[in-house]
Amino acid sequence: MVRYTFYFFLMFASVAFTGCSESTSGEKSATDRFETPVENQPRNTDGMVWIESGVYTMGSEGEYAENHEGPEVTVEVSGFYIDTTEVTNAQYRKFVEETGYITLAEKDVDWDQLSKELPAGTPKPADSLLAAGSLVFTPPSGPVPFDDIRRWWRWQQGANWRHPFGPDSDLEGKDDHPVVHIAYEDALAYCQWAGKRLPTEAEWEFAARGKSGDSQFQWGEELTPNGKYLANFFQGEFPYELRAEDGFEYSAPVGSFPPNSYGLYDMIGNVWEWTSDFYRPDIKKQYVAMNVQVCRDPRGPSSSYDPNDPYATEKRVIKGGSYLCSEQYCSNYRPTSRMAISFDSGQNHLGFRCVMDK
Repeated sequence: MVRYTFYFFLMFASVAFTGCSESTSGEKSATDRFETPVENQPRNTDGMVWIESGVYTMGSEGEYAENHEGPEVTVEVSGFYIDTTEVTNAQYRKFVEETGYITLAEKDVDWDQLSKELPAGTPKPADSLLAAGSLVFTPPSGPVPFDDIRRWWRWQQGANWRHPFGPDSDLEGKDDHPVVHIAYEDALAYCQWAGKRLPTEAEWEFAARGKSGDSQFQWGEELTPNGKYLANFFQGEFPYELRAEDGFEYSAPVGSFPPNSYGLYDMIGNVWEWTSDFYRPDIKKQYVAMNVQVCRDPRGPSSSYDPNDPYATEKRVIKGGSYLCSEQYCSNYRPTSRMAISFDSGQNHLGFRCVMDK
């Protein structure tokens, strides 16, 4: 196990391409050992909806879009089932009770593994700093520059899915909140137990857009139509003033806001959600370069690359934004938004939902 993000927070407190079909790369990712078949698991589509196959325009070059959201690409997605809500604390607890699974955030940092992802000669931190933990949002007392996220994030020992804000916090009254501090492998392990899988970025975005398919936000072109909040995101001066005008400072119980036209809740806001795609900022340019009219069931590149974080060995795409998305800082509460996260990163605004093939 590694914790690339751990070192960043404590010590500083040519890639193959798969095209529009399955990966043919022979390389192994750090999480390949978790990607085992689920064919023998019982099929249960309770709490899921069926999304019919369809064609849509993936990505955006619009007003709010960041460079890695475009260019726009015509994509065809095969039909699939998807969870109507993010996986909750109660659901994840049942999985842990039945399997004895231990999440990455509950394990001490393995320096031998971590050092492989850092520049040669990087000094080892004190053993006392290698205790299990995760990233916790911590509002500063007043305005801060936006040039360093460590001003509002901290590495918190003892933070994990059972203790989302640290060892003195718990899940009392939060069974219906989305489970957080979930690393990529933790999400995969749950999917395999449930007989499901993580969505591709194309599947996730197709489902999030709803039946209309082309609006700026999940519900239309206005963020708060008629002054109404339709998702859980940040209101106030970011990152220090949490006004909670939508009713929630942090995560909300799943289903607290209206569903989209497919009946899916919290595809926008609440917590970020893992997808199975490796991250590259130029992936859609790669799709366009293939010169095909329709890109069918894209699964992303066969390995990751983030020019802003070149030492990270494996990053995945997360989607949907969270309760920390702000008009001032990051307007990622849109279906086309995407973000790169290291596979070993747990945070208290990062969860997931599952999909299943027919």
